[in-house]
Amino acid sequence: MRIMVFDVPAESGGAMTILNQYYDAAIKDHCNEWIFVISTPMLNESEKVKVVNYPWVKKSWFHRLYFDKFVAPRLVERHKVDEVLSLQNIVIPNIKVKQILYLHQPLPFVERRYAMTENFKFWIYQNIIGYMIIKSIRKADNVIVQTKWMLNAALDKAQVRKEKFILKQPKLNIDVKKLYKSDNNDKVIFFYPSSGVEYKNHTVIVEAIRALASDAIDNYRVVFTLKGNENRSIKKLKAIANNENLPIEFIGAIDINSVYDYYSKSRLIFPSTIETFGLPLLEAKMHGCPILASDCAFSHEILDGYDKVDYFNPFDSIQLANLIKLTLVNR
Repeated sequence: MRIMVFDVPAESGGAMTILNQYYDAAIKDHCNEWIFVISTPMLNESEKVKVVNYPWVKKSWFHRLYFDKFVAPRLVERHKVDEVLSLQNIVIPNIKVKQILYLHQPLPFVERRYAMTENFKFWIYQNIIGYMIIKSIRKADNVIVQTKWMLNAALDKAQVRKEKFILKQPKLNIDVKKLYKSDNNDKVIFFYPSSGVEYKNHTVIVEAIRALASDAIDNYRVVFTLKGNENRSIKKLKAIANNENLPIEFIGAIDINSVYDYYSKSRLIFPSTIETFGLPLLEAKMHGCPILASDCAFSHEILDGYDKVDYFNPFDSIQLANLIKLTLVNR
C-alpha cells in the first residue's frame, strides 16, 4: 500500500514531534510505501520512504491555500496513492482515496473565544480555519485525537459518529537518563519550556514572581526557553523582569536533551490555558519531576494518578505565588 502523509505546516515544537513519530514508524515499516509531503524540515529518504519538500508553502496564507486546493490533490493522483494521512488538521480536498485526519489544533474547540480586535490570528483559527476543520472532520474516514477532552469537543462541534474517532496519545520514546533529584542547590529552579504564544500564559508566572519579590523571597530562579523578543507581549515581560531585577532567565530555545536535563534538576511550571495534549507535562511526569500545572482538563487527563503535581487557576497569579512559596518552604 502507498501512503501519502501531508504536514506542510510542521516546523518545530509539538507539530514536529508528531511528524517525527510517523516518519520513524515509516522507516521501520518494510511492507508499505510512504511519501512525506512537507515544507522546510529535512528528512532522509529510504527505499520505502520518499520525501517531497515544498518550502514556498511558508511564504504566505495564499501560498498555503493554493497548495492545499490545487497541488496536494494532484500529488495524490500523480503518485497513485492508496491512503492519505493528513497531519495538518484539514483534509486534502477532491480526492477519492481513504483519508485519515490527525486533529491537534485546539483553538476552535476551547470555550475561550477571541475577538478579531483582540487577537486576529486566533480569531482566524477559531472562525475561518475552525470552520474548515469541522468540515474536514465530517469528510475524513477516521479522525485521530490525542485526548478525551478533544474527542468530546470535536464530537460536539462536528456532530459525527463517535466510531469515526481514534484516541491515540503521542508516544514518547524517551530514554530517561536521569530522574528528578530533590533540590540540592541553594536556589530552586522552576522551568517552563514553551513558545511565546499568548495562551502559553507566561504573564501569570511573571506576575507571581513580582508578588514574591515584594515579599523579599529570592531563593529560586525561573527559566523560560524564550529569547525575549518573540512578540510584543514577551518583550514587555522581559522588560519587566530586567527593570525589576526579577529572578527570571530567558535562555532561548534549547535541544530536547537539555530539556530533559532540566526535568532532572528543576520543577515544571505549566500555566498554559489551551493545549491539545501538553507534551511537557508527560515528559516531566516520566522524569519524576514535581509539577505546578494549570487547572485545566488536559492537565488532569495527562497527569491522572501522578502524585507530584499541584494545580492552580492559570489566571490567578497570587495562587501561583503561594504555591511557589509553599514549594520553597517544603523543599
